[in-house]
Amino acid sequence: MKVYLETFGCQMNVSDTERAATQFRAAGYDLIDHESGADVVIFNTCSIRERAAQKLYTRVGEIVHRHVGPLPVIGVTGCVAQLEGEAIFKQSPSVKVVAGTRATDRLPDLISRALEGERRVLDLGEREPGESWDVSIVERHSAQVGFVPIIEGCNKFCSYCIVPYSRGRERSRSAAEIWDEVIKLRDNGFKEIHLIGQNVNSYRPQTEAGMEGIAGSTPFSRLLRMVAKTGIERIKFTTSFPRDFHPDIVAALNDHENLCNWVHLPAQSGNDRVLRAMRRGYTRADYLRRIESINNCRRKVSITSDLIVGYPGETEAEFADTMSLVEQCRYEGLYIFKYSERAGTPSAKIADDVTKEQKTIRYMALERLQRSIQTPIYQSLVGKTFEVLAEGRSTKNPTDLTGHTTCHKVVNFAAPPSLIGEVVKVVIETAKPNSLLGRLVA
Repeated sequence: MKVYLETFGCQMNVSDTERAATQFRAAGYDLIDHESGADVVIFNTCSIRERAAQKLYTRVGEIVHRHVGPLPVIGVTGCVAQLEGEAIFKQSPSVKVVAGTRATDRLPDLISRALEGERRVLDLGEREPGESWDVSIVERHSAQVGFVPIIEGCNKFCSYCIVPYSRGRERSRSAAEIWDEVIKLRDNGFKEIHLIGQNVNSYRPQTEAGMEGIAGSTPFSRLLRMVAKTGIERIKFTTSFPRDFHPDIVAALNDHENLCNWVHLPAQSGNDRVLRAMRRGYTRADYLRRIESINNCRRKVSITSDLIVGYPGETEAEFADTMSLVEQCRYEGLYIFKYSERAGTPSAKIADDVTKEQKTIRYMALERLQRSIQTPIYQSLVGKTFEVLAEGRSTKNPTDLTGHTTCHKVVNFAAPPSLIGEVVKVVIETAKPNSLLGRLVA
């Protein structure tokens, strides 16, 4: 039986797809990279973006209308599946399996039930005791960069966010399990890992076995130091929650060169009233103290962030505070989002009184400001030499390779494909809006 897996969304979704692929392969299924010829098609969905469910139904409709012959068994997993549940069957009768975010390991069994004739298979249950987080090396999305989930779920309940409802409460993996996964990746030639989770620095394992004798006042900083001791060449982590970003994280960055010089620290707003309404749990001043501590690191650390414009009730003066925050922080990269309601979240009960036109105007103003900051930062890198992990061919120019610096800048450069997987020196010759072009140093 041939299975096609399609992923929408974040790094956690990519990691879940890797895990599902591992389970399917172990159950005797073949994994293919196109829906054509598939006996089973599974969509791993994300609910963060607006109209996520509609995107799913559109894709299911495309499968149904394009397919020649008997339809494949169509399954839906991930966040939309967890939130919509049985409603997916009513909206899209062609879907036979709906599996929530904690049913990843059970997908082969659920699909088997559908193949045996069960019309609607639904599983929104919790993970079973003793489930491992193993991902086969051959199912990794990359042979150079490995995603290592350290925590799933979220306890923060920001007013606009659906994640606590779609992903459940925080659950941290054991340090020993993470150590074993990183060692396996290192021994299989991976040069870089990303420790991932909705809030990585909220990491709180049930026991701290495996981190005994390691410095640091919080479990996450001790985990960073422990992983650094594996000797893997590069370690990145995302996403960090500002309230849990403690100074000992910066201390770990100072002490371990293989902890990369990049921090993604979402602010979401620069105004205290809006931050309270969002239930973020920190003030603008709290956030800026975190930024200051990062800027005081002995190494230059690239800081990126997320911001939401047009949250219900946001005034022009409050938006101006967000603009001034960006001017003060001088982010090297910024993801900007227009607020959109998510059913079931606290903010969905608030009248969305910021018009679409106002949101667009604020979005564009913030984008112009960020571009005015980011452009000279990127231009200042011209002439400098960076170590770049060659991750694959460039999508825009197949004769070029593409990769990232330790500070998470995208670099494209002419080089033979034999260098994919190697860390090479590249001198930057041209700065693009969101990437760099360089020349391989002999």
